[in-house]
Parts: sequence; C-alpha cells; structure tokens
Amino acid sequence: MKQIRIPAFLHDVFGEKQSIGSIAVILLFGGALTTALYLRFPELTHSLPIWRSTLALLLVFDIFSGCLANFTISTSNFYAARKKNRIVFIAIHVHIILVAFLLQQNLVYSIGVWAYTIVGAFVVNALFGHRSQLFVAGILLSIGLGWIPLLPGMHPFLLITCLFFMVKVLFSFAVNHYGKGINNTGTEK
Repeated sequence: MKQIRIPAFLHDVFGEKQSIGSIAVILLFGGALTTALYLRFPELTHSLPIWRSTLALLLVFDIFSGCLANFTISTSNFYAARKKNRIVFIAIHVHIILVAFLLQQNLVYSIGVWAYTIVGAFVVNALFGHRSQLFVAGILLSIGLGWIPLLPGMHPFLLITCLFFMVKVLFSFAVNHYGKGINNTGTEK
C-alpha cells in the first residue's frame, strides 16, 4: 500500500509514514465501535450535559482507534525509537478514569483497571529489547482479560472500553512488535 508522510503533529498517533488504508481502517474502527456502543447504551448519556457525553465519546474513540494504530508498523516503530516518548505515552493515559467520571460510572473499577494497565505497561516497557517482552505482555493481558469481566455490576459500555484500554496501552503500545530500536544482540540501541 502507498505510504504517506504524516504531519509532525500527528506522529504520536500514526508514526512518520502510514498507508491511507491503515488510517481509514483505524478511524473507521474507532468510529464504528464508539457509535455502536453509544447506540446500544443511549441511557448512559441521556441525563448528561452534551459537553460531557461528547468528551467521553471522543476519549472512547481515541481508545478504540489507538488500539489499532499502535499495532501498525509506523506507530510501533516510531515509539520503539523513542524511549522518552514511550514513557510519557504510558504515563499520560488516564482516559479510562476520565470516561468513567464523565459518564458517571464506577470510578473504583476504572481506577483499578487503569492502575493494572499502567503498571503492566511499565513492566512490559522495561523489557524492551528482551525476548520475553511479548510473552510477559501476553501473560499480563490474559490476566486482565480474565479478571476485568468478573467485576460485579460493571456496565457493559465501561467493560468493553476498559478491555480495549488495556489492550491499547499494555499490549498494543508497550510491546515492540516489529523489533525497531533493537540491535543484533537483542538489546536496545
């Protein structure tokens, strides 16, 4: 597929070069899943001010779209070559807490999912350049996929968003999927 140069202000989202097809799929996926959840659970936003529900849905869109974007070669390699950016990216991801707050959902659950995801992402990130990184990320992701749905009374909208948040930050982002930024000995350049 033809690659296009991404403007510098979007490098953190799409990397430096990305195919138009990948961008379209990323945005379509994020928009379609956000819309589907909104249409399936309209009661979540009925009593909220429009600014609050709009901001929550934009954050949800970012979670869903970012989950796919982080799996692309361009985005993965962009962050693989930038250790500081990886740490900042992980640290600033409080989206799931904001979504729960804006939609007046269970903050304790969202904080628990956020804490597990962020700690797990830092562990996986610390293994950058090690052969065990993908396996450890897979273990942590599997544990999260197992315990999050067991939380009693979690609204399905928040449950789905929490699961994608965890996949986005802990696995899709924190894993160096394509090996850029690693030398032949398997250590970080």
